[in-house]
Amino acid sequence: MDKLSKTVKESRTEQVHILMPGDINGSGRLFGGALMQWIDIVAAVVARRHSGLDVTTACVDDLVFHAPAYKNDTILLVGALACVGRSSMEVRVETYVEALTGTRKLVNRAYVTMVAVDGHGKPRQVPGLVLETDSERAEWAEGEKRLLARRKRRAAQ
Repeated sequence: MDKLSKTVKESRTEQVHILMPGDINGSGRLFGGALMQWIDIVAAVVARRHSGLDVTTACVDDLVFHAPAYKNDTILLVGALACVGRSSMEVRVETYVEALTGTRKLVNRAYVTMVAVDGHGKPRQVPGLVLETDSERAEWAEGEKRLLARRKRRAAQ
């Protein structure tokens, strides 16, 4: 590992909320816009911790809701790097409802691409990512596939 590279666990981030009435939509469930804001914040913290730089959101992929969340539920967001490029970092943010017993149910998984920028908004190089586990290596491989898919979508537009 070179001294500039960092591990996934060095930037891993958790955020916890108790859903309040202002977080709920007209159907009595977690408002997707509130969750998107929380996801973006968690992704930014992960990317800032890894890069040591300011970051900006470039892309959000696969914002899929697997289960609802309701008023007074405890919500846990967990962010970790999936893969990094020269100036970009793909962050996986998983959102769970956490029961009072501590058991968790997946509500949402999102992949957010953050780009490290300097004071003028220009992209800056980020540290490499040290993959320590098989699951981290598998996540990286899937991240490369998502990157290719994003490039194809952009080329088709």
